[in-house]
Amino acid sequence: MSSQPHGGRSATDAHAPQSTRHSRNAAGPLTVGIEEELLLIDPVTRELSPLGPELVREAVGELGDRTGTELTRYQVELRTGPHVCLREAGEQIRTARRTLADSANRLGLRIASTGTPVQTPTGPVLFTPGPRYAQSVAHYRALDDEQIVCACHIHVGLPDVRDAFRVSNHLRPWLPVLTAMTANSPFWGGQDTGYASWRTTSWGRWPVAGPPPYLESPAHLDELVEALIRAEALIDRAGLYWDIRPSHHLPTLEVRVADAALTPDDSTLLAAVVRALTATALTAITAGEPPPRLEPELLRAACWRAARDGLSGKGIDLSTGRLVAQKTLAERLLHHVAPALDRHGDLGFVRGHWRHLRMAGTGADRQRAAYHRRSSTNDLIDYIIAATCPA
Repeated sequence: MSSQPHGGRSATDAHAPQSTRHSRNAAGPLTVGIEEELLLIDPVTRELSPLGPELVREAVGELGDRTGTELTRYQVELRTGPHVCLREAGEQIRTARRTLADSANRLGLRIASTGTPVQTPTGPVLFTPGPRYAQSVAHYRALDDEQIVCACHIHVGLPDVRDAFRVSNHLRPWLPVLTAMTANSPFWGGQDTGYASWRTTSWGRWPVAGPPPYLESPAHLDELVEALIRAEALIDRAGLYWDIRPSHHLPTLEVRVADAALTPDDSTLLAAVVRALTATALTAITAGEPPPRLEPELLRAACWRAARDGLSGKGIDLSTGRLVAQKTLAERLLHHVAPALDRHGDLGFVRGHWRHLRMAGTGADRQRAAYHRRSSTNDLIDYIIAATCPA
């Protein structure tokens, strides 16, 4: 769960004037920011550590508002500022991970970037103190008990809310492919779930989560959100947990579909593809191309299948309803956004890291490979810790 619905800061530069934050110029590149949620591990027992708030206090001197607490005490968040240059965004998240890891080491702990913990707590879940967190626990009850899950959120600068809802409509068909490419949560409670992204499956139980609806206008979005608040499905607008949402307090579109990425390069790949999808959607909007109106049930089924199999299985071609190799669907996505990747200077990096994904697999594939080398959850957790901050 992002710290944002509970009063946290997001992927923007809090010290910059509004005019210099995430923005779009019709002739220029889009800005992009990354949020990551990470787990805190005791390296001796390999169990989750509840010292998240203490780690934030330890790290805040170096990271400032680039780090923050999360719903549970086992999690922390990292954030970049808005960047035009993808390389700089990737380097900032890499450096922030190392800085946070150094702070964790001083506490005798480690950080791990995975969508779900390999081992889950045996006793009651420990929540971070604070009225916003307490309100969530009281309202959503046992749902919060299983939200020791971590995501990677991408913010793309779109100050005009009319752009944001139109882009959301154009991005909806690509959500299953993004889920498959970023799957990194195969384990839960010490067991292989059989899913590539168990976080996605677990997260889908929230009353307002998963793919967003087709939005007719900003007024339609406002009316729908207000109805959900009146129905008490939402505490407030900040609790809108759709996979794509216009930020309620930043001039950005936030894409929230992905598991926390195993490596910094995995995060950077997601940022590049989401920005390119957004830029491609804006081009289509300018040309007057309507977004597809998908059957909600088929889109939901496609997201479930992507979460189950990742890139290794078949996915649903939403234009035909037929099953197609998920890697083929991913290739279609990358072909679709190639001109926008090229305009932003990201094409070479994305092609290179896509080759790596095809060979080594998603984070979920790499986690399973690490586990099967020795059939040891301790070795798996050590692998995730090492991959989180590569040399």
